[in-house]
Amino acid sequence: MANILQSPEWARFQQSIGHRVIQANGPGWRYLATVEGGRTGRYLYCPYGPEADSPQTFDAALADLTAQAEAHRCWFVRVEPINGHPVDGLETPEASLKRRGMKLAPRQVQPGHTQLIDLRKDAKDLLKDMKSTNRNLYRNIHKKGVSIERSEDPADVRYLLTFLDATAKRRNFNRQHDDYLRAVAESLMPAGAASLYLAKLDGEPIAASLVYDSEDTRTYAHAATDQTHRKLSAGIPLVVTMIMDAKEKGLTWFDLFGTAPEGAGPEHEWYGFTSFKKSFGGEPVSYPGTWDLPVSRAGYTAYGAVRAGRETLGAARGKLRTLRERRVGA
Repeated sequence: MANILQSPEWARFQQSIGHRVIQANGPGWRYLATVEGGRTGRYLYCPYGPEADSPQTFDAALADLTAQAEAHRCWFVRVEPINGHPVDGLETPEASLKRRGMKLAPRQVQPGHTQLIDLRKDAKDLLKDMKSTNRNLYRNIHKKGVSIERSEDPADVRYLLTFLDATAKRRNFNRQHDDYLRAVAESLMPAGAASLYLAKLDGEPIAASLVYDSEDTRTYAHAATDQTHRKLSAGIPLVVTMIMDAKEKGLTWFDLFGTAPEGAGPEHEWYGFTSFKKSFGGEPVSYPGTWDLPVSRAGYTAYGAVRAGRETLGAARGKLRTLRERRVGA
């Protein structure tokens, strides 16, 4: 798989929003990283990377990342390798990363579990792997006056933003800012690295989704529906259309991007989306997660202490806010 977060198009997007981007490659390895952080300390963040084809080339990529971190006065490197590169069949990916001096990051950034659909299958087999409800909606949604369209106009992302805002308020969750998603659309859509899909009822958008395309993978990134028409379930044929279009485009994988692991309960952040995403077929895939490689031991310790202090303060403020709300209610 070639992840969009390690692509040249993503590098240009990150530069367009003011990030310092570090890119490097060598025999059997490559990576894209950005300089992150501020007053509490700086670090290099390498989303779903570095990419390497062996334990030895993985070590070479880590060495280069470490050198770049030192050159940019970063305290640590934050990586998310999709393979922990164990040296034998007995070592787990997590043990492999710990052996290299890494620590599990205090915050997991990109999802560590996902559902992947193999687009090399025949179209009829892709549909057969889905729930029958999904297949039927895909084939018959037009009978209800709903059409699915792909937009090439970045300005149309406004429909997605409107639906996302309503969903975030209703479910009380944080989402990415409008300015960020507008910048994504303006940078990636003209480059062919992103597509906006709209479900329309009698010509008016009622659902929207933004997907990212790398060399071989389409990633289901952002989606929301107008709740006024939720009974139509337009989001389902929207996803099926994006899957079938990705196959027609010649891509190999459709990444449903973010599921809860087996056995996880409602407390997991991806729990509520998992059954929906798995209804489209595919296979579950797990990654080692987000890991930190300290470059400055003292700096990394200080960063952890500041972060822990902020979390404690945030939790105290939350409890105080809850108590005030209860008093007002009483």
